[in-house]
Amino acid sequence: MLKRLGIGSLGSGVAALATYGYASRIETQQLQLRRATVPLRQIGSSLDGLKIVLMSDFHLYPNTQIELIERAVAMANELRPDLIALAGDYVLGTADSIFELAPVLGGLNARYGVFSILGNHDHWKGETIVRTGLEDSGLTVLQNQGLTLTIGRDLLFLAGIDDGWAGRQDLLKGLENHPNDLPTLLLMHEPDFADAFSADGRISLQLSGHSHGGQVRFPFIGSPFLPPYGRKYDKGLYRIQDMWLYTTCGIGVTAPVRFNCPPEVTEITLVRA
Repeated sequence: MLKRLGIGSLGSGVAALATYGYASRIETQQLQLRRATVPLRQIGSSLDGLKIVLMSDFHLYPNTQIELIERAVAMANELRPDLIALAGDYVLGTADSIFELAPVLGGLNARYGVFSILGNHDHWKGETIVRTGLEDSGLTVLQNQGLTLTIGRDLLFLAGIDDGWAGRQDLLKGLENHPNDLPTLLLMHEPDFADAFSADGRISLQLSGHSHGGQVRFPFIGSPFLPPYGRKYDKGLYRIQDMWLYTTCGIGVTAPVRFNCPPEVTEITLVRA
């Protein structure tokens, strides 16, 4: 009996080590392309089929290396997107890592531009440093700001809201120049602000990150490791009142593991409902 228990414990230990090895060394590097289609009633013909690439949560160093992000940038460019949205959390250990990361992100190409917002880690480690690094590499940073993009014969309003966990979000300021009846794309790092934002009535689609999908997910129960403001809408596409939300699982990690939740580059296509 004791011998059988010993063998069983050894087997469980080996299985646990193998699972950890996979989660820490393999799945963290298994970059996936995820696709979603979002139907919108109010878009014109020039916006029908618009391709948006969403990337988030790069967290360069110590657990995410630059090579993974270089592969993500190459994957994004191969999609030939119309817009690229970067949803925050570029750094983890120190703010200075932005000066290695931003030139790589500066290699992103999209027909109508690359737009970025900041996340909670960017604020905690050094908002000014992170923003400077991004802007020095030619990336537009939106902090409670909006702008109107001309896309073919149609207009699209794009707003970037500053980080909510840091208490810097201001939706009204971000939408203060919003023309009436334009389809509106909103970048917001934390997805769970979608309940409040959807009540505004002007937003067509919110794009978020922050949750990492939990990094570790179990069948039927999802992830027990979700952060504040990323627990309700933690992964994938949601419909909230008249607004859509997509939450990406992101590219980098905080803890050095992923299980049943690989890193992703997301391609979102707008279609006329």
